[in-house]
Amino acid sequence: MKLQFLGTGGGRFATISQKRMTGGFRIDGIDDKNIHVDPGPGALVRSHQYGLNPRKINLILVSHSHTDHYNDAEVLIEAMTQGMTKRTGHVVGSESVINGTDELGPSISKYHQSKPKISVLNPGDEVKDDNLIIRGTKTNHGDPTCVGFNIKYNDFCISYTADTEYFPELADEHKGADVLIGNVIKEGERKIKGHLRTDDFKQLIEEVQPKIAIMTHLGVNLIMNNPFQNTRVITQETGVRTIAATDGLTMNLDQYL
Repeated sequence: MKLQFLGTGGGRFATISQKRMTGGFRIDGIDDKNIHVDPGPGALVRSHQYGLNPRKINLILVSHSHTDHYNDAEVLIEAMTQGMTKRTGHVVGSESVINGTDELGPSISKYHQSKPKISVLNPGDEVKDDNLIIRGTKTNHGDPTCVGFNIKYNDFCISYTADTEYFPELADEHKGADVLIGNVIKEGERKIKGHLRTDDFKQLIEEVQPKIAIMTHLGVNLIMNNPFQNTRVITQETGVRTIAATDGLTMNLDQYL
């Protein structure tokens, strides 16, 4: 099972500047399926750059209707459905992504929803895809329908916070995670609405106790201020190996099964 990051930047300014890429990440070989999570700007181009075939995707997960998370979803759907010629694949997205809300979305057109299976995921909902179970996790973000993803296969769990600020029940949403992937926009003590800081992620790791924790979706200031120093401190203080993902980083997750 392989995890690969096609972008580790997040937020509007990291996206505009491309200080880091913003293509989301791929999980390949989980129950013989390939999953692309939050395909933001550049997801298609970075897939080819890193030798990943977008036509081999089986599932696309989109957490919410902000551009750095959904931008390339439609073109990846075209790849997954072999140019919109086959009814295949599965798209799982928040309410805003699939149906739209008063202010946001839908982020995927009815045309692009016509070939793959479509599932709307709300917090607490579960969607099954063969032996995979995908559960929506609660968030507190600018898109009120935003969901994280708890991806389970047998007894193995990859949990992704998506965009959220810390709240007391957040750890309950990710309990049991073997691999915890957190979107961490900044460091420091000043809160930023709707997003995690490094201190927040540290607290979440202490409460969840995953086998490994990965920080991604980094904001411009965090990118410029050495995120690796932050993860070294988090590792030392929590006892959980924590890494700051880099663009193109590939990890073999079999060791955590």
